Amino acid sequence: MEKNQKINCTVHSCIYNNTANKLCELESIIVEPCKNCNTGRPEEESMCGSYETK
Repeated sequence: MEKNQKINCTVHSCIYNNTANKLCELESIIVEPCKNCNTGRPEEESMCGSYETK
């Protein structure tokens, strides 16, 4: 089943961020953990792997 989800984003330094609408302009993103971590803390284990700096 295909879903039409939106990716909201407030990371202003990312090239894919549409700051006016707080949306990621990619159709999909990769979510990955920080290297060498297994803490279960969302701020460490749910990083956007598609991030690219402006």
